[in-house]
Amino acid sequence: MAQVVAGADESTPLAAQLLEDARRRIRLHGRQFPAPAQTRVLTIANQKGGVGKTTTAVNIAAGLAGGGMNVLVIDNDPQGNASTALGLEHHAGTPSVYDVLIDDVPLGDVVQTCDSIPGLLGVPATIDLSGAEIELVSLANREDRLRRSLAAYVDQRAADGAPRLDYVLIDCPPSLGLLTVNAFVAAQEVLIPIQCEYYALEGLSQLLNNIELVRGHLNADLHVSTIVLTMFDKRTNLAREVAAEVREHFPDQTLSTTIPRSVRISEAPSYGQTVLTYDPGSTGALAYREAAREISERA
Repeated sequence: MAQVVAGADESTPLAAQLLEDARRRIRLHGRQFPAPAQTRVLTIANQKGGVGKTTTAVNIAAGLAGGGMNVLVIDNDPQGNASTALGLEHHAGTPSVYDVLIDDVPLGDVVQTCDSIPGLLGVPATIDLSGAEIELVSLANREDRLRRSLAAYVDQRAADGAPRLDYVLIDCPPSLGLLTVNAFVAAQEVLIPIQCEYYALEGLSQLLNNIELVRGHLNADLHVSTIVLTMFDKRTNLAREVAAEVREHFPDQTLSTTIPRSVRISEAPSYGQTVLTYDPGSTGALAYREAAREISERA
């Protein structure tokens, strides 16, 4: 098959995409990703909405789990979209990240298993989380509550002899409130999805300033490690120009893999799935698996 791909025709956009998909299938077939030396905690954040933040969080997590990693996704967004995509129970009253943040419930008591993806765990968000911003204001150590709970959970797993978590991905709301600050304090790395459209960089400088504030006052280890270009359409000049601009400003952080605009990616959450389980052979699924591989190799 590799010989067929090597001599394939790339004269049209469709042919080029089919060829790229074939190459990715070959690269990823049976691929086990390298495990990091210690648990990597990444917060997926962007103050601009609609950039594919939650979609990127759940599909990167699924891609890492498919590569043999043990992954935990914490849905820290009151909308609960990550919980929906992972098929987690998150109706009102379900033990969730709200109970962890407000009532000091151990994180291990609210973790759920994603049955469709071995190695993937999730902490759901319920509608209760929408009031957490106000409730957190009066609590002690309000910015540090998620970090302490996550650290205790990692230690408890080690004490119980459970497999080490290789990755923790925290999905955030598109704002800089106490929920997002808790996610920044709990993580060492920030992954920023950037949409390949006109307003892509709008608000990014403010996000970077806010990350620097958290670094200076709450978490000196925090840094932007990864930028993922989403909703990329290589047929348009605009998408290529935005991608080039992002790569110029952030050459070390930006993944070489871009995530295409895809109907399959958009459809998957309505079935309570990631695109990797909904349509594993699709262009979008292959792109997210490739991005997950790239993130793991950057460790």
